[in-house]
Amino acid sequence: MPVEHHDLIHELPEFKEQIHQLKMEDDRFRKMFDEYHDLTRAVENMENEVLPASTATEEQAKLRRLQLKDEMYTMLKAAAEPA
Repeated sequence: MPVEHHDLIHELPEFKEQIHQLKMEDDRFRKMFDEYHDLTRAVENMENEVLPASTATEEQAKLRRLQLKDEMYTMLKAAAEPA
């Protein structure tokens, strides 16, 4: 079964410009983005069985990734609103 890619640009394509802007201007967003990217890569490796991990470990990584995505989505929505 093919593994889905969950990088932020594919997950939230409507915020492509805001993602770039916040990565350049907001240290907190950039750190969250980097952690999200690292977790996504790790989860994909777990799903492809490249990185052996328990189901619990994989689920914890997915939950943390979802928390990060929710936080970044809130920031992206705020950045997209007219000033």
